[in-house]
Amino acid sequence: MQTTRPPVMGTRHAVAAGHYLAAQAAFEVLEAGGNAIDAGVAAGIVLGVTQPDKVSFGGVAPIMIYRADTGAITSIDGLGTWPARITPDYFMRHHGGRIPATALRSIVPAAPDAWLTALELHGTMSFGEVAAASIRFAREGFPLHALMCEFLAENEASYRRYPSSWPVFFPEGRPPRPGEVFRQPNLARSMQYLADEERAAAARGGRVAGLQAARDAFYRGDIAAAIVRFQAESGGLLDAEDLARYRVRIEPTVSTTFAGYEVHACGPWCQGPVFPMTLNLLKGHDLAAMGHNSPQYIHTVTEALKLAFSDRHHFFGDPRVVDVPIDALMSMDYARERAALIRPDVAWPEMPPPGDPRGEGDARLAPMPVPEPADKTPLGDTSYACVVDRHGNAFSVTPSDGSNNSPLVPGLGFVCSGRGTQSWADPRYRASVAPGVRPRLTPNPAIVLREGRVFMPLGSPGGDVQCQAMAQVFLNVVLFGMDPQAAIEAPRFSSYSFPGSFEPHAYFPGQLALEGRVARETGEALQALGHRVFWWPDWTWLAGAPCAIAVDPHSGVRSAGADPRRPAYALGW
Repeated sequence: MQTTRPPVMGTRHAVAAGHYLAAQAAFEVLEAGGNAIDAGVAAGIVLGVTQPDKVSFGGVAPIMIYRADTGAITSIDGLGTWPARITPDYFMRHHGGRIPATALRSIVPAAPDAWLTALELHGTMSFGEVAAASIRFAREGFPLHALMCEFLAENEASYRRYPSSWPVFFPEGRPPRPGEVFRQPNLARSMQYLADEERAAAARGGRVAGLQAARDAFYRGDIAAAIVRFQAESGGLLDAEDLARYRVRIEPTVSTTFAGYEVHACGPWCQGPVFPMTLNLLKGHDLAAMGHNSPQYIHTVTEALKLAFSDRHHFFGDPRVVDVPIDALMSMDYARERAALIRPDVAWPEMPPPGDPRGEGDARLAPMPVPEPADKTPLGDTSYACVVDRHGNAFSVTPSDGSNNSPLVPGLGFVCSGRGTQSWADPRYRASVAPGVRPRLTPNPAIVLREGRVFMPLGSPGGDVQCQAMAQVFLNVVLFGMDPQAAIEAPRFSSYSFPGSFEPHAYFPGQLALEGRVARETGEALQALGHRVFWWPDWTWLAGAPCAIAVDPHSGVRSAGADPRRPAYALGW
């Protein structure tokens, strides 16, 4: 297909990121001799500066890393935990079963420790070196892009709720306009404080000591004190001990093979397994013969997604606390059993029932929220970045936590992760609120291997759209021979026929969104199969914004793509 941008190709290294300045920062790190981890961390931190409506330096940052020297893939959860003082029934008793958009939904900020852990275990540079561009963009400012201005205007009422946020995002008392320079001096000072503490400690004890000093500056020093003070003043429950004892977790990936490719996703502490589980359900179908984005193709992929999302709703949660039958859910025997529920002639009118991999009967069933009117489209967002370096290392990250539903910490310039919005207030759910528990996260980076070497890191923003967009891009590449840019630009679709991940967990039975560039007769055919078709505009940001880098196994050429639906860009050499 003809694309709006050419695929960016290079023989040495490539980066694709949700904002062009993040791609630039990562590319400069690569050119300076840094590896994929150094560059990926640089890009991720920049996204918290240039897309603060979607990403926060104090938010979440799940990371996946492929090491070329060992062939190993690992993930860093980059996800905080509920305060120790929370109780499982807290929101049921005090807030009518809702998790309010206040400091009460705050969990421990995880992104700083994720960045520092990635650098310590796999990088070569200091925090100060990789954060230099972010500090510069925050201090000196950058011209605002149209999508962020549109978002701020549409969410003006949300920002007015937070006295610490309003003057930062609306400095003239009105929504900013595209091209106006946006500055965040408090955020710049926070990041510079970590870099200064690191530099002083590294001069005495070396690189690892410096990284630890940066970590302590955030989780035990002045920044931690400011977070705890603000939490106390605004009714939040995070305390100094929650911050001081926090560390990210190194987690195993889950994986499957599809058409000769090995697809790795994050575990069931997030929605990551939905992607490979969907591919397992599709293995018995000749998708290529159906034709790209034909009615039968969209129907089949959508029905597989519904089945995977049903299992997400009923089974996924923090494996440290709940028993998630992930091995059974990922098995091909289970996939074949579940795939039998995909009918070519009719769509499930609602979310299908979950499977029963352990013979639990009704005990496996979670409650269902009340369906919402079908003309609503739920939102939820983040950003993404990926890097492949000259050595063949790969980095994939989905940083998040926007600023419209959580207040900035005064004087620090970032939100204290409001990811508690992805838990359920009702203790009957596996992914419910509990002390020290991780909410079930939507951000989920992925990496695809071919014959043991990196083939493609990929990911997307978009809340519950993420896995759906990632699956479509992957299938576009491996089944329909598209390069990453074409695979990303192709029209997309998304089901909403399952409870959403975000408070209040809206449910839209049967709803299927189609991007406007999908043929109208295709929509009519899907409607006839029982889908409740909802039309997105052409090139809508609601369809996610995947980025990906494909590595040719023979030539080694890196081909990167970034989604023009948002200010995402790719660079390579």
